[in-house]
Amino acid sequence: MALDGIVTRAIVHELQPFIGARIGKIYQPNSHDLIFTLRGSGGGGKLLLSANPTYPRLHLTDRSSINPSDAPMFCMLMRKHCEGGAIESITQVGMERIIHINVKSRDELGDFSAKKIIIELMGRHSNIILTDLATGTIVDGIHHVTPSISSYRVVMPGVAYTEPPQQHKLNPLELGKKDFLQLITAAEENALLVPDEVEVEEPIEGELAGLLKVLEEQKADGSGGPAPSADPMGWMVHAFSGMSPLVAGEIILRYRNSGDQDHALVSGEADSVRLWKAFDSVMGPVREFHFAPAAGTNHKGKMIFSAIPLTLLEENVKKYSTISLCMEDYYGDKAERDTVKQRVSDLIRFLGNERSKNIKKLANLQKDLDEAQDADRFRIWGELLFASLHKVSKGDKQASLINYYDEHQAEMIVPLDPLLGPSDNAQRYFKKYNKYKNSLLVIDEQLIKTHEEIAYMESLQQQLAHASLNDIEEIRDELVGQGYLRDRSKKGKKKKKAAARPTLQVFTSSEGVDIYVGKNNLQNEYVTNRLASPNDTWLHTKDIPGSHVVIRSEEFGDATLEEAAQLAAYYSQAKQSSSVPVDCTLIRHVRKPSGSKPGFVIYDHQKTLFVTPDEDRIKSLPNILKN
Repeated sequence: MALDGIVTRAIVHELQPFIGARIGKIYQPNSHDLIFTLRGSGGGGKLLLSANPTYPRLHLTDRSSINPSDAPMFCMLMRKHCEGGAIESITQVGMERIIHINVKSRDELGDFSAKKIIIELMGRHSNIILTDLATGTIVDGIHHVTPSISSYRVVMPGVAYTEPPQQHKLNPLELGKKDFLQLITAAEENALLVPDEVEVEEPIEGELAGLLKVLEEQKADGSGGPAPSADPMGWMVHAFSGMSPLVAGEIILRYRNSGDQDHALVSGEADSVRLWKAFDSVMGPVREFHFAPAAGTNHKGKMIFSAIPLTLLEENVKKYSTISLCMEDYYGDKAERDTVKQRVSDLIRFLGNERSKNIKKLANLQKDLDEAQDADRFRIWGELLFASLHKVSKGDKQASLINYYDEHQAEMIVPLDPLLGPSDNAQRYFKKYNKYKNSLLVIDEQLIKTHEEIAYMESLQQQLAHASLNDIEEIRDELVGQGYLRDRSKKGKKKKKAAARPTLQVFTSSEGVDIYVGKNNLQNEYVTNRLASPNDTWLHTKDIPGSHVVIRSEEFGDATLEEAAQLAAYYSQAKQSSSVPVDCTLIRHVRKPSGSKPGFVIYDHQKTLFVTPDEDRIKSLPNILKN
């Protein structure tokens, strides 16, 4: 993973000015994350603590988030013990991805209480644990670990905190040149040992065996792994704590660039010294807290980031003033998008099935329409048969009759059912004529309705592509309200939710004008039909499913209009396209037809702009969530 011990060290260093700051509000927007609002003499900020199994991290953030109306139990507990408390220290455990935050606050009786927040950033084992500083007892953890899950340690209230298993690796910042070179030699010698040649001794039991086992575990931080001469990158990852394959690969690249371009192995003392120089060129600045966060793509086209400069970055390289800015940009809304994908998988499947069903229905309706277009032909056949009953006999399979409706009086072949008489054949064609004539009206209505259904499903699919966790529930409620899904929620909860106003994302243009963006039909209808004034400007992609965008001002410049059009194009199905047509008009010219689907409007007096969505430009616009 990109977050290694070096990134963790950069984060902890960046947070040092917040020692002495007080923790204001604490929020838990989802089951993995906490947000602390920090207040201090050096300024405030929001600190994100995430135990997300895929994207664990800790950094300052400016991102707005929706918080549940009813705080989760762990959030309530954190508020009880830490809200209003002062941060006394922020430390990293060695070079591990473990951060300790000591907090001192007053309890209900007014007595001082010291707590330690332990943030373990270890992939799917990540956790945020609150412990009592004096006793080391766990108050609670954001993720519980029971004995059935792990036999090594338990994370439950009232249990003594146990550190994650020790890897017994060396701290790369504490090594000098001499120690590094000796480590290479020891690792090479250890790799030469062949297990079959080791003399088998009598087994040792009892306390001495336990002591030898501990000594064996703590031995050979640089040995036991691959030989440096064969796999220097693998050896470094094995030997040093906080060393990710990314950083090890950077060291090897610098080592290779300092000598023979094709030589990546360590085959002698000169190579070992060159490897040390490459190692120290990376670790030296880290030791002195000199970081240069950067992100970009490697030779495989994969996005990576680091707290140190990377020569292996090849394209889209961006540099940042702080590691928090780097991580905020790198992770973006990846974690939320993954959670959203998990939550909306059933909705995506349902909408896809509904759309496919309606497309199939459309094809059948078109087939019926083509057949119904022949209704006049059946009428003519019936009339010609009635006019020539004397020329047709029962058992005939067809009749050649003069077509009196043709100006040339040409003969027409009329198919017959041999089991029916001439009159019954004529009656059969009149019945077909009446059936198809009546069905034309129904087919036209069904075609309009089916096209509307397809457009509605496509608009919801587009909305799910941009949906936040809060937006999902509003879309689900809409489908329940429209009768597509059954309501599985409690009645009281539904009423409370329906009464609430939707949460809207509001951007501020470069001219300081508010631009409201609806992310689903509930928000679209609220923004367009209830919030906006008649002289506000409304924007929407032309004939493309997308968000309703409203400029809440009568006076603004071209820059605001351009940015609003950018937002309309970005939050639409044409997000990846260029020269996207965006219609804009005044709210007074936008109206909702009676009985139409949610979010559907018609408008006139529009002018069309053509824009290409620029994600970087949109991300640069300040934005907040308003309820």
